[in-house]
Amino acid sequence: MSTQSKVVLVTGASSGIGAATAARLAREGHRVLAGARRTERLTELAGSLRADGADVRHASLDVTDPDSVQAFADLALEQFGRIDVLVNNAGVMPLSPLHERRLHEWNQMIDVNVRGVLHGIAAVLPVMRAQGGGHVVNVASVSGLRVDPTAAVYSATKFAVRAISEGLRQESQDVRVTVVCPGFTRTELTHTGGSPQAQQAARAATDQLAISPGAIAAAIAFAIGQPADVDVNELVIRPTAQG
Repeated sequence: MSTQSKVVLVTGASSGIGAATAARLAREGHRVLAGARRTERLTELAGSLRADGADVRHASLDVTDPDSVQAFADLALEQFGRIDVLVNNAGVMPLSPLHERRLHEWNQMIDVNVRGVLHGIAAVLPVMRAQGGGHVVNVASVSGLRVDPTAAVYSATKFAVRAISEGLRQESQDVRVTVVCPGFTRTELTHTGGSPQAQQAARAATDQLAISPGAIAAAIAFAIGQPADVDVNELVIRPTAQG
């Protein structure tokens, strides 16, 4: 095992950016604990990576449940003895105009995209502080930099992720904090919930413009791979053709 190998926890690792990140980091020699609700996908991902010699474990994870997130962190400590990196990736994006009053979906976005990030930070921060170092990578969005029609609540959650990240960065002397803001990326975010018209428009734009989730995974790997005294604070990765 490389001396640069780190213990990395990845949430939302069953598909999209999370799966690509878990795979990229595992292939680079990091020890990875992948978490998500869809455990059958995690089993398949971890099995294929282990077949190639990677050190990957997986566990059921619901980021909206603080006990589930704490158990996830505890498992990493039990399996690996430390936690070097948390990639807070789990997220949902049921787009809709506000007049449709989709309160359940608004609350779901707040629970997953904001509370989920806070639950992750709460679970790993004491460990990282005790170790004298660590790295929290929060996946936000270009929707955390601008607001578009049908994305008001989603954007609000991603603005919150950036605010939380900046607060954590300013409070931390030893823990690095990176915000990653993807543009159109081929994921399953537009496959569930939301206004049919809004989601269809988002899927059409994705089909036309989107980059691979591997591009985001590469950015995360870059940030993680910097020396301990270098903190890459924010990365914005868009398709070249995205306006």
